[in-house]
Amino acid sequence: MTSQTPNVPDSDQIRRAPKVLLHDHLDGGLRPGTIVELARAQGYDSLPETEPDKLGIWFREAADSGSLPRYLETFAHTCAVMQTRDALFRVAAECAEDLAEDGVVYAEIRYAPEQHLEGGLTLEEVVEAVNEGFREGERIARSNGHRIRVGALLTAMRHAARALEIAELANSYRDQGVVGFDIAGAEAGFPPTRHLDAFEYLKRENNHFTIHAGEAFGLPSIWQALQWCGADRLGHGVRIIDDIEVAEDGSVSLGRLASYVRDKRIPLEMCPTSNLQTGAADSYAGHPIGLLRKLHFRITVNTDNRLMSGTSMSQEFEHLTETFGYTLDDMQWFTVNAMKSAFIPFDERLAMISDVIKPGYAELKSEWLFRQTAVTSSSVVSGS
Repeated sequence: MTSQTPNVPDSDQIRRAPKVLLHDHLDGGLRPGTIVELARAQGYDSLPETEPDKLGIWFREAADSGSLPRYLETFAHTCAVMQTRDALFRVAAECAEDLAEDGVVYAEIRYAPEQHLEGGLTLEEVVEAVNEGFREGERIARSNGHRIRVGALLTAMRHAARALEIAELANSYRDQGVVGFDIAGAEAGFPPTRHLDAFEYLKRENNHFTIHAGEAFGLPSIWQALQWCGADRLGHGVRIIDDIEVAEDGSVSLGRLASYVRDKRIPLEMCPTSNLQTGAADSYAGHPIGLLRKLHFRITVNTDNRLMSGTSMSQEFEHLTETFGYTLDDMQWFTVNAMKSAFIPFDERLAMISDVIKPGYAELKSEWLFRQTAVTSSSVVSGS
């Protein structure tokens, strides 16, 4: 007799499972070969390596420092080759293609338009090039037998002073592929409250926004993002663990901020591999996602920067299944959490959950069931 609970999925099942990605940076997910080709075409000669495989290794090793500021320095090279319309279009299209190949059915990809103006583009031209690239990537994915929908999040850099301008830009393109707003960059010394005018504007416009908070900085960053700024989601939010106490007997006590986050079902955009690289966690086993999952916080699984972390959504889930023994049911739970938390209309989220995500997992679970039945039958026959 077989168990009624699906076992831990293998790598092929993880790759084929429908996945939802809410926290991924466009300039952190380029193909190494694309960087090399764009650098050559644009005359950018500062790459540390010009052979794609070696360049990919360099990015991962440079990012694996345990320091968020050092991690962020790697973006100088990717942003340098993303200063023309054609480059932005290509990078966006390849992003959608790569995610679709990895089984991602919905993604919100973030980028900072203000970092792509050195070639003479306007903010509007940057947004339009990226949007067109995403649509092209979706089209190519369909032609390859995959389905994906990509929305853009416009990011303002927290150390700069253009947040309100970028928020207004996000609002003006909200019906043309841009689904929300974000702020990013080093947290220490640059609290989200520096940009209150942008967040207040977005709330008045009934628009959505997430805030990088609780990654390298602690509970004050999370508290400000929620209670001062009114964030819909938290980018990372991993330091919420600092407000949770686990006693020697295993009992758990939540502080008032952690209780608020759980009670209000505030989505946490967790990025396990990236968190290890920046020092927000010391191992997969020690990552707060394990405890937060048990406590039923609204956790989502994300990649952050696929190039710098040498990762994908499938790889993130592989690490988690290997570490915590997560099953297809767990994967579905994380995925539905993410889809519920997306910045598209409710009926569209519901359709994705009902028509794409749940049927996809049901098929994978039935595969497992029939496989287990076949194994059991074979054992009975061989033992008769």
